[in-house]
Amino acid sequence: MKIRIGLVEDHLHLQKSICENLSGFDEVELVFVASNGQEALEMAKEHQPDLILMDIHMPVMDGIAATRRIRLNQPKIKIVMLTVFDDGDHIFQAILAGANGYLLKDARPSKLLSAIQEALEGGAPMSPQIAAKTLLLVRGQRTEALPEKNDFELTKRELEILDKLSSGDTYQQIADKLFISPKTVRKHIEHIYEKLQAHNKVEAIDIARRNGLLPSLTAFFMMLFLS
Repeated sequence: MKIRIGLVEDHLHLQKSICENLSGFDEVELVFVASNGQEALEMAKEHQPDLILMDIHMPVMDGIAATRRIRLNQPKIKIVMLTVFDDGDHIFQAILAGANGYLLKDARPSKLLSAIQEALEGGAPMSPQIAAKTLLLVRGQRTEALPEKNDFELTKRELEILDKLSSGDTYQQIADKLFISPKTVRKHIEHIYEKLQAHNKVEAIDIARRNGLLPSLTAFFMMLFLS
């Protein structure tokens, strides 16, 4: 059975190049090509691909926002970011959005196929440059001064929920894992925002990460490099 792939890329030249690279593999079937994140949402729903190769900077809706929406509504679809950007903020935001991998657009066709297969097997493929940048993020996070205590006075339950929220879980998934109702999850998250003085999920996770309150993110990065 072929791997069903969706491509989201707004530059026509790169669209053509990536499509040509994918056409050289018998294992792959390109089921749609979209030019922005909004098109990606619609086509992902219609075609149900196994994996999407997702650009970041696009008109109408960017790739990170589209990734977040697709992972929320169709969590079985794997998403590998395919971009020219390797800065730490894009890497971090893509991972928070639920991306399964992060490759530079100049990756060789063989590397692209390998990354697709790795992501479908549950791995987190990254270009060497991205991996090096991510390692720097890990080192930076580990050397940040950690608070001597939980200065934000988050409860044990709130820390559990914040940790799972940072891993990309939906309210329903958090509720199922902690055996509580989605309404209770939402109430805890409201308290988390209030205590962290955050206005949204991304801001809350960033504040928690910078203050050493999120062990799962560090564990995730360390797994990539030490396994």
